[in-house]
Amino acid sequence: MTPFPVILASASPRRREFLQRLGIPFQVLAADIEERNGRDEMPDALVARLSLEKALAVAARHPHAVVIGADTIVTLDQELLGKPADRDEAASMLRRLRDCAHVVYSGVTVCPPDGGEPLTSVVGSTVWMRAYTDDEIDAYVASGDPMDKAGAYAIQNAHFHPVARMEGCYASVMGLPLCELGELLRRSSVALPLDVPAACSALTGVPCCCGV
Repeated sequence: MTPFPVILASASPRRREFLQRLGIPFQVLAADIEERNGRDEMPDALVARLSLEKALAVAARHPHAVVIGADTIVTLDQELLGKPADRDEAASMLRRLRDCAHVVYSGVTVCPPDGGEPLTSVVGSTVWMRAYTDDEIDAYVASGDPMDKAGAYAIQNAHFHPVARMEGCYASVMGLPLCELGELLRRSSVALPLDVPAACSALTGVPCCCGV
């Protein structure tokens, strides 16, 4: 598949699970960067930059590896909703998102080995939340699931089931646009041993937006 090691520059268990589905061996080395927002920086530019900075930070220490960086943000009326600082902020985010639409952006970067030009893709998806109740919010926040997630929710949570419908890439909303990653890896000379849309659908449980 590749003579070079593959490194995921993220500690996210969801991204790790996605990458495992691609059938390639890899290791995890989380990038230590300051995830700051630039002044007047658009959401798509922000996730592209952060995914690139994460990948470059790890690639600088492992120049002979293929390094994957990723970042996901939630935007509501042009406001960025990051990971909640505490349970009160998580509940507040969920109340604001309730019964309306927002946009989720995911950026993914692949740094080829030995100083190859980094490749970055960004996917935007529109998500409509259902009209869940305050009691449902309280129970979901108490579960702890929202605390490490942008926008304070996981689209795939079967108990809370926050989303009414969406347009775009389900995998991207989960944190990693798998088909985009597959294409970037292919362009970086990493051969994948399987059909990526099929692997995506098998993991998410929904039809892949790239087709199966």
